[in-house]
Amino acid sequence: MTNQPSQVSMPVFSQTVTDYWHTTFLNGDVLYRDEVFTIVSNPDLSEDNRIMVLEAADGQVMSVLAPALAVKLDLHRRQDLSEAIFRQMLNEAGVMLHGADYLYYFAEADKNVLLQENLEGNLSQLSEQDHGVFSEFQSSASEQDLDDAYVELDHWAVFGSIEHNHLVCAASMYPWGDTQIADMGVLTLPNYRGKGHARKVVRSISKYAYEQGYEPQYRCQLDNYASTLLAKAAGLTLFGKWDVISPESKV
Repeated sequence: MTNQPSQVSMPVFSQTVTDYWHTTFLNGDVLYRDEVFTIVSNPDLSEDNRIMVLEAADGQVMSVLAPALAVKLDLHRRQDLSEAIFRQMLNEAGVMLHGADYLYYFAEADKNVLLQENLEGNLSQLSEQDHGVFSEFQSSASEQDLDDAYVELDHWAVFGSIEHNHLVCAASMYPWGDTQIADMGVLTLPNYRGKGHARKVVRSISKYAYEQGYEPQYRCQLDNYASTLLAKAAGLTLFGKWDVISPESKV
């Protein structure tokens, strides 16, 4: 009797997430498609997003770009494309990408666990009435950390963790365009990292988002190892890597 190889099941994400990214990348004219790589031309892309690339966790890669860029790259004539060749073509044409973000979401099974969870600890939802506390928190963080995290008191939802009567970790969310997805940022003061504050805050604000009908979204740069560890610790699952054209690109 031979042992059959076990099948590794892919995580199931919500229809809200999968529909959003499929719509973003597959609306338009298909210029190239094979088993793993797809390129689509879409005249409705904004200037800031006139080329985007999404590498899904399952290995599928999709790119969508404005028709003018498709013409510049002469994509209509190419039949031998791959992601590597496509990126080389972008480089040769002077098209610069910004640098990919990891995209994390809760898989459906983990979402159900979160919704049944009673979150404990000194967690609270913040409002404009907490301006003084939040200002003290911001003044204790570096400019780089504040810029990277993008946690603001006037965002759609803000949650924080308190230790010794001080706000030591905060996360905020805002709706992602016109979707039912809420993008989050999180920041923990240096002296309080590694104590579980960020995990609890991320799970708390994510549960709130679900209760309001939104899907939590967590993004971070590929080299932000602390942020990727937090995503996993909070129960989020990698959906893929998303890149857009750089603001510095002249094309």
